[in-house]
Amino acid sequence: MRILLIEDDVVTATLLKTRLAEDGYLVDHASDGRGGLALAARESYDIAIVDRMLPEIDGLAIVKAMREAGVRTPVLFLTARSGLDDRIEGLEGGGDDYLVKPFDFGELRARLHALGRRSPLASTTETVLHVADLEMDLIKRQVHRSGKEIELQAQEFKLLEYLMRNVGKVINRATLLENVWDSEQDRRRTVVETYISRLRSKIDRGFTDHLVETVRGEGYRLRAPGQPPAPGHGPEEPPP
Repeated sequence: MRILLIEDDVVTATLLKTRLAEDGYLVDHASDGRGGLALAARESYDIAIVDRMLPEIDGLAIVKAMREAGVRTPVLFLTARSGLDDRIEGLEGGGDDYLVKPFDFGELRARLHALGRRSPLASTTETVLHVADLEMDLIKRQVHRSGKEIELQAQEFKLLEYLMRNVGKVINRATLLENVWDSEQDRRRTVVETYISRLRSKIDRGFTDHLVETVRGEGYRLRAPGQPPAPGHGPEEPPP
């Protein structure tokens, strides 16, 4: 399941991204209201976690704008504003649930599970991803290419899942580190290059049609069906 987290507090956002990733969620994070609203309008999410007090655009205005635009993603307000009037305003403004900081993560998890059952994506959430002849089963945690099983380590699986969900897009190192690696200790400068190289050797070895690409000076991508090879594609000169 994909979660949109709109939270400006660095400590809270880091904790949530780490714990939610451990629970198997894919998390996109925005640290201000403008960026959060842009993500909500552009992408599809199962759930949005929204702080009330945000820079640029406050959380209540974000949710009202989402509802006016027809976005039906369930929203959990996560905020320090604990007054009864605040709760009523949040729920009447388009929120589906309201949790006050400081919070217990177990309670947050239970509320997310409940909201997930209401999500308009719940009945159509993909459990198997496909890109060309590459297949990833998210339930069985298996990957096949042209019917051949490919054994991946847990971090390799997470990286490939992110690339498959963003097929055709060039993604830079910083974005991959933010969304695929959980802790700062794991975010060494060369870790992305190392794992991309591992994926390339496992996914593309023995195939003339290479899917895992390094786009020099820009980032990495999983090539979509029919998409021409990226200019300057190659293993050298890692992007920033």
